[in-house]
Amino acid sequence: MARCLQLAALAAKSDVPVVLLGETGTGKTLLAHAIHNSSTRAGRPFIAFNASAISDTLLESQLFGHERGAFTGAQQSIKGKFELADGGTIFLDEISEMSPLAQVKILRVLEYGEFERLGSERMLTSNARIICASNCSLRERVRLGKFREDLYQRLNGLTLLIPPLRERLEELPALIATELKLAALKEGKNIAAIHPEAMEKLLRHQWPGNLRELSHTVRTMTLFCNGSVILPEHVIFPPDLESHSAGWDNVQTGPMPVHNHTEPERHTDLLLDSAIKRHVRLVYDQANRSQRQAAKLLGISRSTLARYLRSAASK
Repeated sequence: MARCLQLAALAAKSDVPVVLLGETGTGKTLLAHAIHNSSTRAGRPFIAFNASAISDTLLESQLFGHERGAFTGAQQSIKGKFELADGGTIFLDEISEMSPLAQVKILRVLEYGEFERLGSERMLTSNARIICASNCSLRERVRLGKFREDLYQRLNGLTLLIPPLRERLEELPALIATELKLAALKEGKNIAAIHPEAMEKLLRHQWPGNLRELSHTVRTMTLFCNGSVILPEHVIFPPDLESHSAGWDNVQTGPMPVHNHTEPERHTDLLLDSAIKRHVRLVYDQANRSQRQAAKLLGISRSTLARYLRSAASK
């Protein structure tokens, strides 16, 4: 993830097209916003568009605009996303689902910066920087004949693979703390800590819905919590989320960290145990190193707290 962010920072310094690949919920839209906000185009519009499950006519109208009378119901001229994003950034989400006709028109904008509104013969131009996203490999879509190779080559200035949350478990305590602070503020609750067993439950989860699922889960446990400590029974995961990892074996994106998926289970247990100890230590420090106060916040006995602290100190 650190390497991904480093490359994103470099991408922000240029107008090179960027492809963001990642499973559903990994934060592709957030990263696209970050690239735009760190670029010289930050003062110009950021226009997002989801290209999935939309007809050719409607897609063309939304992307390039239309003139009055161009089709039934077109009662006035409308600017399209490319026109609105001129000088800024246009973010095309789920670009792998675009129809062949739409792909041709996107290619034309990339090559010449030109397009026409639907129902018009007047040529318009756009200087929008393109960032696109997909939850499947565009290279694999090209191989299957479902995505134009020439468009893929034009879009593939820089491809960033956002790793799923299950491969970034060491980030979980900090992410959970941030989400909990925001959720508690929004709900008007004073939640000071997470019980170690609740934290262990969160850390053992595989997070198939990634950051989106994490945000939803933290918001839910905040609603259920009536005290100052998140307890294990407050942690409830969405039952209907499935991993969207099909096709990822074929993704190759350049210089990214290599993830070893064959690590022994013992290594995962050690990481988990370390994360719990870090959390206990954090609460202890926030309680001004008062064992009595920290144990109360965590919902554990002082002897249990002391055992965690001794174990953490010995590492």
